[in-house]
Amino acid sequence: MTRVAGEVTIDAPVDEVFDLVADERNEPRYNPRITRAEKVSAGPVGPGARFVAEPRGTGAKGEMTLTIGEYERPRRLHNRVISSYMWVDGTLTFE
Repeated sequence: MTRVAGEVTIDAPVDEVFDLVADERNEPRYNPRITRAEKVSAGPVGPGARFVAEPRGTGAKGEMTLTIGEYERPRRLHNRVISSYMWVDGTLTFE
């Protein structure tokens, strides 16, 4: 298993950053590797919400499914990303 850790400082209120990151539909705005993202589950963004995203250069077969697990606004967000080429279980913390 590989573990990755990092830190980014963003000059914005923590709740605004959390909301932006929690809603996967925003990822193409800040990640040039994602060409599109859409919400495929009913209801609000929160625990159990599911999204489908397409990484640049992989075509339709490169779709990733992201599911929100933990959702402790505005401090903690846990996502599971599954695709044909990777599986990522990640937790973000906001301070």
